Amino acid sequence: MNKANAETINGLFVTGTDTGVGKTMVTAAIAAVLRAEGLNVGVWKPVQSGARIGSGMTDAEKLVQLTGIDERPEAVAPFTFESPVTPMLAAKQSGVTLTLKELIEAGAPLVNRYEALIVEGAGGVAVPLTDDALMADFISELRMPALIVARSCLGTINHTLLTASYLRQRGVPIIGVIMNDIKLTEPVDDPSIASNAELIERYGGLKVLGRFPRLHADANSETLVHTLRKTIQLAPIRDAIAT
Repeated sequence: MNKANAETINGLFVTGTDTGVGKTMVTAAIAAVLRAEGLNVGVWKPVQSGARIGSGMTDAEKLVQLTGIDERPEAVAPFTFESPVTPMLAAKQSGVTLTLKELIEAGAPLVNRYEALIVEGAGGVAVPLTDDALMADFISELRMPALIVARSCLGTINHTLLTASYLRQRGVPIIGVIMNDIKLTEPVDDPSIASNAELIERYGGLKVLGRFPRLHADANSETLVHTLRKTIQLAPIRDAIAT
C-alpha cells in the first residue's frame, strides 16, 4: 500500500484545549527533540488561519524556524487563510470549501518524506474544519494518537476533561497532557496550579506528562530541546512515534 494512502499515518497529533495555549511551541519542541535523537521527523500544520505566509506570524513559519527543518512554510501548511476566524469560515471567505479528503491528500508529500509527523491542529477539538466535520473528526480520520496541550492555570481542568471526552467519543487514543505556562504572567498568583495536574489525572484518567515553562520570544531549537527534556516525560511520546 502506498504510504500516502495508508490507513494510518505514523506520528502524533498535538491538539489543545483552546486557541493560544501553546501548541506550536510544544509541537516544535517535540519535533526538535526527536530530530536531535536522529529520527527523520517532520511537522505538519494541515490548516491555519489568522495571518499570511510571509508575515512571519503564521504557525508554519514558526515551526520551520524553531525546528530547523528544511521545508518551506507552504509545504508545512498546505492551506493558509488570512482571516482570523475558524478554518472553515476562513476558507469560505477565500472561496475555498475544505474537505477532509483534500486536507489529508495535501499532507501526502510530507508523509512520504518523513518517518513520522508531529501534526499541529488549529484551535481545539470542536473547531469547525469543514462543512460537516470538526477537528476531532479529522484527528480520528488520520488514525493518530493525540497529545493535549492545556494551560496550567485556573479553568484548565474543565477544558481538559471536555477535550479528552470529545476525543474519546471518536475513538482517538490520548497519550497524555502537557500543561503549558504560556498564559501565565509574573508574578504568578494562582493557587490552582499546584493541584490542576493531579486533578486532571484523577478525574480524567489522563497522564500529565509535565509542565512546560513559558519561554522567551527569542527561544531557538536548542532551547526547546533542553527545556522539553528537562520538564516533560518523553517515553510516552517516543512510544507513540515508534508504534
